[in-house]
Amino acid sequence: MLMLFFPSFNYLPTPLFGSNDAGKEETVASYAKAVRRAAPAVVNVYTRSTLVDPRSLRPRTIERQELGSGVVMSAQGYILTNYHVVYGADHIEIALQDGRWLEAVLIGQDELTDLAVLYVQAENLPVIPQDTALDPQVGDVVLAIGNPLNLGQTITQGIISANGNTGLSSRGYIDFMRMDAAINRGNSGGALVNSNGTLVGINAAAFQLESQDIQGIFFAIPYQLALNVMQKLIKHGKVTRSHLGVSGDAVVNAAGDKLISSGQPLYGLSITAINDNGPAAEAGLQTGDIILAIDERRFDTVQQALNMIAETAPNTSLTLTINRSGQQLTINAVTRELRR
Repeated sequence: MLMLFFPSFNYLPTPLFGSNDAGKEETVASYAKAVRRAAPAVVNVYTRSTLVDPRSLRPRTIERQELGSGVVMSAQGYILTNYHVVYGADHIEIALQDGRWLEAVLIGQDELTDLAVLYVQAENLPVIPQDTALDPQVGDVVLAIGNPLNLGQTITQGIISANGNTGLSSRGYIDFMRMDAAINRGNSGGALVNSNGTLVGINAAAFQLESQDIQGIFFAIPYQLALNVMQKLIKHGKVTRSHLGVSGDAVVNAAGDKLISSGQPLYGLSITAINDNGPAAEAGLQTGDIILAIDERRFDTVQQALNMIAETAPNTSLTLTINRSGQQLTINAVTRELRR
């Protein structure tokens, strides 16, 4: 007798173009939950500035209006936006999505990271979801929320294409997070969130070259960096960064061979240049020295080493462990405030 056995499948694929089951709602991909969590905390920012018109033969003032977005970071009324949105503003107002208009006070600003902190006095402010342990990855889906062209709150979607520097040694756009969620005029200072609605970054700008039509490269300040800067601006009114006056390359051995693959273990930072009269020069560091540790702490990347220095208070003595021509030494160098 011939017996036939048919395997039992517990998984049935979802139809791509509809279902034959009448009355059953199709499952659709949606970020509506993320938008509901994050969007109420993204505000519209309006600024006015009074300027003297240099083209007029008679002195007269003109009023300049700027448009941007902002993100409510705390129930106490602190809002993050971009430096370039509020720079030089005489009057700042924010509009919440619930219809409230509030006058804002500028607490502090940091040109290097293109960030500014505003303060408003109000109750029941919607606060953007945040996770200080968040570790965004290249390829993560992100949503940019803002008020482009003053058309009203708009959501654009993309992915993270490159992670940014989260330390204070950030050099502006070159170290920012890159993604392809569209940023237009008015989006600046808005929120970049993940598919859960958690803040990933503060939208900054689009990459533009006058001679080329470049699409799909947009910038955001990473959340950890933005939070760090915000806390310093609230506490001190400005952001101070330290430096030693050195530059260098990542190397993989005592011979000074450069790191060429992300899979290679880092040996240290080989000093290639030293600023005259800078802290490193005063401490006796030399080109060719390889920094192995800072205050007995190893680092995994050159950027991490620069962040460790930048985030140290000015006039602090750092113990540098170095390799000089095969000999391990310790040298003390006093950090100095980096001034633009």
